Amino acid sequence: MGITPIMDWIRTHYGKDYKPNTRETVRRQTMHQFVLAGIALYNPDDPKRPINSPRAVYQVSPHALALFRRYGKSGRWPKRLADYRRNVQSLTDRFARGRDMMRIPVQLADGTEIRLSPGEHSTLIRDIIHEFAPRFAPGSVLIYAGDTGKKMGYFDRKRLAELGVSVDHHGKMPDVVIHDIKRNWLLLIESVTSHGPVNGKRHHELAELFAGSSSGLVYVTAFPTRAVMARYLADIAWESEVWVADAPTHLIHFNGVRFFGTILLVNFVQFRLNP
Repeated sequence: MGITPIMDWIRTHYGKDYKPNTRETVRRQTMHQFVLAGIALYNPDDPKRPINSPRAVYQVSPHALALFRRYGKSGRWPKRLADYRRNVQSLTDRFARGRDMMRIPVQLADGTEIRLSPGEHSTLIRDIIHEFAPRFAPGSVLIYAGDTGKKMGYFDRKRLAELGVSVDHHGKMPDVVIHDIKRNWLLLIESVTSHGPVNGKRHHELAELFAGSSSGLVYVTAFPTRAVMARYLADIAWESEVWVADAPTHLIHFNGVRFFGTILLVNFVQFRLNP
């Protein structure tokens, strides 16, 4: 069951009423520790479920449940508890390895492989690195790729600092940052599967965060499909770009002046000369 049903159960059976705004505290300060201790399993019904999914659920570990059911029923409780404590690490490691196998591998240009938490968000980040970057920023270098599980899947902090940007708290970073070396652009890319695109507010936040950049800034919103994009069209900021993974060879310009700006200008001049 999820955090809210767990809190309801506690209210019913123990008379402890946790307020709705304490859900995150219960998740971080109780259930997370239960998982680490092998008492609870996280998303055992679907290990591929994204870390930040609102449908996340927990289940009492079968080994812990078997132990709890013996409490008070046998004089051998101390031995059973000792056995559990001795084996719990291997049990939790086994489950963690199973979840790790579900992680999404992402191959970087230099051969390095990073593995992101399972889910649509990470799949889109992989597509950005594998499909978008080679087409629209060939020879570029990945600087940052976020991960919903660890919040920071890959970060070349030194390279970003060399470009004039120092980030103390990566929580405000876009999902992907790519350096287009040839044109000296920093591509700030949001991977949109559930949260919003680069809208006016986000555009301003990123401009402030990367204000010290010695590279030009390009704001990009990436969507998995055009159907998802359609839900956010009214929010997308002007002076930004949109890329859709199911049409990887195309780019949509919302008055974007960075990508192909010169090509558009040349076409305009040619049209004026040869209408």
